[in-house]
Amino acid sequence: MELLFAIAIGALTTSGVYLLLRARTFPVVMGLTLLSYGVNLFLFASGRLATGQQPVIGTTASYSDPLPQALVLTAIVIGFAMTAFLVVLSLRNLADNENDHVDGRREATTHPSKIEQEVSSK
Repeated sequence: MELLFAIAIGALTTSGVYLLLRARTFPVVMGLTLLSYGVNLFLFASGRLATGQQPVIGTTASYSDPLPQALVLTAIVIGFAMTAFLVVLSLRNLADNENDHVDGRREATTHPSKIEQEVSSK
């Protein structure tokens, strides 16, 4: 079970870092989401992977730690809010600049942007 979790955490982390290094906004948002899923699995696995054991101290000889489970729940909520904020921010950037590059480079387009149209019309 630990090997499967380690492989899943590694796959999520590597694919998240790969997508973070892309030059478009959607892969960057997906990379941050995958990276946060990898961190959530890592936190969850740090609380000892055990099936059929009690999560409360004192009821049995061995128990699973409830603190990482609470941290993962909190991280899921924060990650969802961060993803929603990044999607809205990237949509606003796309609407304003008509470009979805993260580094701000402009591609060779034939259409002038909204700002260039307003400046040329004045």
